[in-house]
Amino acid sequence: MRRQTFDLDGYCKLLRSLLSRGYEVVDFHTLDPQRQHLILRHDIDMSIAAAQRVAEVEAELGLRSIYFVLLRTELYNVWSDIGRKQLKHIAELGHEVGLHLDLSLYDDTEKAIENAARSECDALELVTEKPVRTISFHRPAKALQGRPGKLAGRRHAYEPTFFSEIGYCSDSRGGWHYGHPLEHPSVRDRKALQLLTHPIWWQSPAMAPEDRLCSFLREKFVLLDLELANNCSTHKQLTNVTAEASVDQ
Repeated sequence: MRRQTFDLDGYCKLLRSLLSRGYEVVDFHTLDPQRQHLILRHDIDMSIAAAQRVAEVEAELGLRSIYFVLLRTELYNVWSDIGRKQLKHIAELGHEVGLHLDLSLYDDTEKAIENAARSECDALELVTEKPVRTISFHRPAKALQGRPGKLAGRRHAYEPTFFSEIGYCSDSRGGWHYGHPLEHPSVRDRKALQLLTHPIWWQSPAMAPEDRLCSFLREKFVLLDLELANNCSTHKQLTNVTAEASVDQ
């Protein structure tokens, strides 16, 4: 079993290793399953800021990947000033921004799924001012894995071409629980691969998954505390009093 450092440097080394093996990074629309093509897919489950840092590392290597964004989540806001700027920066680096669709929030009929995908894609296009070409599913039910055909006229990451007809490898829960990418049969046989990573796990310095989540929570608290002070004078006064008391001690 290969050891993997889960930080930005470790991610960069992983990409260089794949490139040295002859892989060419492509998107979902130019993939040829018969060639040594590599799709770099990122599902932004928790932090756009974390995704932006990964996007900058990829851009430094001359690579372009795709970042899938949740619209209905309590963890970040694509409509906020910060969220919009971060997503636009990712796009300006040359990366694609796609929709990360949480279908657990909708009825499971074909009509409801189609309408949900279309309405969320339309909303995301208002944020990024760019067309949404690709969709991924958030924590997909087994019925969605290998689902044939387009959704709302867009390709999706779990079509058979991308999910079962080529290699698929994910860092879910902050580890390679189903094997390291460099040990994947598709990499060994020099076949196409979809590599799914979640930017939150690849931040520096390297941490265990549970420590990474605690660090993320602390960062969110600082931001929430600041925003609350900026929007509520009562909290701003309380914050100042707390700070003064801390100094006095």
